[in-house]
Amino acid sequence: MEEESSEMEIDSHIFAFSALASLLTVISLVVVFMVSDPNYSVTGFADSKSEFSLPTAELQRIIPSTPDHIKAIYDGSTVHLHTNRSRNSTGAVIRKLKRLSREEELARARASIRMTVLARNVSAETARFEKESDLPAAQVYRNRRTFFRSYTEMERRFRVYVYMEGDIPIVHRGPCKDIYAIEGRFISEMEHGFRRFRTSDPRRAHVFFMPFSATWMVRSLYTPLSYNHSPLRQFVSDYVRVISTKYPFWNRTQGADHFMLACHDWGPSASRGSSLLYNNSIRVLCNANSSEGFKPQKDVSLPEIALYGGNISPKLLHPPPPNASRPHLSFFAGGLHGPIRPLLLQQWKGRDPDMQVYEYLPKDRDYYTYMLNSKYCLCPSGYEVASPRIVEAIYAECVPVILSEHYVLPFSDVLQWEAFSIQVETSEIPRLKEILMAVPEEKYRRLQEGLRAVRKHFMLNQHAKRFDVLHMILHSIWLRRINRRLP
Repeated sequence: MEEESSEMEIDSHIFAFSALASLLTVISLVVVFMVSDPNYSVTGFADSKSEFSLPTAELQRIIPSTPDHIKAIYDGSTVHLHTNRSRNSTGAVIRKLKRLSREEELARARASIRMTVLARNVSAETARFEKESDLPAAQVYRNRRTFFRSYTEMERRFRVYVYMEGDIPIVHRGPCKDIYAIEGRFISEMEHGFRRFRTSDPRRAHVFFMPFSATWMVRSLYTPLSYNHSPLRQFVSDYVRVISTKYPFWNRTQGADHFMLACHDWGPSASRGSSLLYNNSIRVLCNANSSEGFKPQKDVSLPEIALYGGNISPKLLHPPPPNASRPHLSFFAGGLHGPIRPLLLQQWKGRDPDMQVYEYLPKDRDYYTYMLNSKYCLCPSGYEVASPRIVEAIYAECVPVILSEHYVLPFSDVLQWEAFSIQVETSEIPRLKEILMAVPEEKYRRLQEGLRAVRKHFMLNQHAKRFDVLHMILHSIWLRRINRRLP
């Protein structure tokens, strides 16, 4: 009997200790979530006019309160609390934890990124991962180490739910060749690839993708020459109504954790079909014009990539070596679209052999050969701000000269565009040759090195590869999501 009594006493102590440990763990996690990231507040959407904090933009700007505070958030360091909670309140805490687990996970990711910002020395683990990742040189990034940490946190945690609603061809499919190819290629990757990131359980998702194609909308619903975008907006309105009626996720955040993607020029117009989508959701757009409602704090600039025939030209896959001769100072060929190109052509078309400027290239000349033989590729906007010439110039390692107004460049929250391109005010077009000739040879070589470094971030692979353009787009979405504290 004494042995049985002793065993019962031991069991009792073990049970009491386990219960106390479980309670302390629950309370500690709750406090971790509550105290994490004081610089971010829950965003309210009651009047559908969302107010967002500035996005990571430059990742090194993510500054915490103190290193100790961040460490506590990240590793769950000991938090001293009174533990005289009732059983009912403990149950409520557990239910609360389940409901907020996604946000707590994002808080930990933010803390991890901030710890990287604060760290004076690179950890052995970080150094090893950076070496294995084969990231380009540091000068093309705003903060290489912070970007890497953010990217690896994305790989570790980020989950996307793709809505199944909608019918082909407008939904679940998009163009995979020609000028809007990036739209269809991303939709295809989200539907059939990206297994690491896609989840079939919407309760685990950090963001929700609405996989409709603006390009196929235009082809299927738009009446040519009518200039009436109402059918596109109506489709978007109907789609939002369906998913918000069928599922609780849209209404939970008023669409703030949802995203759409469109490369067609009319994508921004179509998004106006839902005021909540336009104001709250993440819009991934090629037409990233800050003067027309594009908000870098929540929207993502999508690089425009033209795939004529469905593939990158073989000539651009293997640009000449750095010491190869490039006989032309600059090159451009394109139609009179928009307000900037007429200024360029009027000033330089056929005026100077160093400035190879054409409206339309003669049929016996090859467009990509000109790019590969030019030091600078002129990239003026057309009717809309984006131009596929920018990515083509990167492929050709021909320094892009960006002639645009109000264009938010892709991945500019991570990349330093001044390290691999030149931006010239449109008012300076008459001085374009003077500006380019004034670039020292040493700087030009650095710009070329920058192009070789960032090239991998703009490559569109048949199957997405780490750090390529499809992953960079997803990372841009991750940054917008991680900077929001949502219900």
